[in-house]
Amino acid sequence: MKLKNKDIVLLGATKFDDAFESTSFTTAKYLAAENNVYYVDYPYTWRDYFREKGSVKFDVRKKHFNSGDFSVIDTAIEKLKIIVPSPVLSINFIPEGNVYRTLLKINERKISSKVLSILKARNVTDFIFINSFNFHYPDLPKILKPVLSVYQCVDPLIIPYDRKHGVTSEAEILKTYDLIVCTSRQLYQEKFKFNSNTYFIPNAADVVHSNTAMEPSLTVHPLLDGISEPIIGYFGSIERRIDYELLKQVAAEHEDKSFVFAGGVADEYLPPGFKDLPNIYFIGKVPFAEMPSVIKGFSVCIIPFKRDKVSATIFPLKLFEYLGTGKPVVATDFNPDLKEYTFDTVSYCRNSDEFSRALSEAIDSDTKEKQYQRLQIAAGNTWERRISELSELINKFL
Repeated sequence: MKLKNKDIVLLGATKFDDAFESTSFTTAKYLAAENNVYYVDYPYTWRDYFREKGSVKFDVRKKHFNSGDFSVIDTAIEKLKIIVPSPVLSINFIPEGNVYRTLLKINERKISSKVLSILKARNVTDFIFINSFNFHYPDLPKILKPVLSVYQCVDPLIIPYDRKHGVTSEAEILKTYDLIVCTSRQLYQEKFKFNSNTYFIPNAADVVHSNTAMEPSLTVHPLLDGISEPIIGYFGSIERRIDYELLKQVAAEHEDKSFVFAGGVADEYLPPGFKDLPNIYFIGKVPFAEMPSVIKGFSVCIIPFKRDKVSATIFPLKLFEYLGTGKPVVATDFNPDLKEYTFDTVSYCRNSDEFSRALSEAIDSDTKEKQYQRLQIAAGNTWERRISELSELINKFL
């Protein structure tokens, strides 16, 4: 049985009005179909406050920054409200230790005070607390005292900024929260060692949004104008997890094809000369709302991740987003669990030779029947289904 008519406080890992899809806010939206959900916006630090002062996002939050303001921001979903915390201290630069943890407690009390004041004003007493991968604030349940605390673990801690304090903070979360939910089986196996109430519910996709790529009236995104077909496309962040060496070999073997990357680029991970390859194109960040028009211009979608310990924990959103557009998908075999969810609809490749052959086959032998199979797989991995599973699990623990 799913949760119904419950009050849920969800601490997000992203801003509520971010242009890009996030597991945090998507979870909040779907839970709000049958529950009262208060999404705690990713807190501004004082550094953020002065850096973004005067921006559109700042102005949306401005009046709510006041510690005495107990109002919420309404959304298009009636039962989903946004709580904007007052700005907190900028402390991530401080080394791990007693000073950092003391200042962190001040920040956590500030966030909790705003949340509890708003809940009191709305006569909310019993509520569920979900920390959606915001491991920066591990001890909020100790102050908020929810009826159930849930940690949604979405990714491994990789980048130095996250690991600096996140390793210690996440360890505290695993020790003290009632329920841990992981989005990949590898993460589940890791976290289960520290908390036996750990479960695996994979990521999913907004299939309805992806399906719009097949609408005849939708035009291909203008950023693809002038790029010759066939286009081998990637939509997402271009950073450390991508296997650039494999891509260099594949691009060299397919000089007749254009390799397009849509997303923010972490230049420090690009090997020398990668951007100079004649058939590789970077078109920059594209809002998630425009994703279907970009992928409509792709002949094949790719997920060229490295095969390593970190990638084995990744259950990428883009996998089912790609399949929901009906396009062929070629990936490296970075996470062996994925095949269980995609059956024979995705080519998982061990090396550049297999990747090259899979690209050619995807272009030369695609059929309507294969497209239908991909759409069926995507339809079985929707956010509706995943959040329903999460809702049932949380209700069981209540």
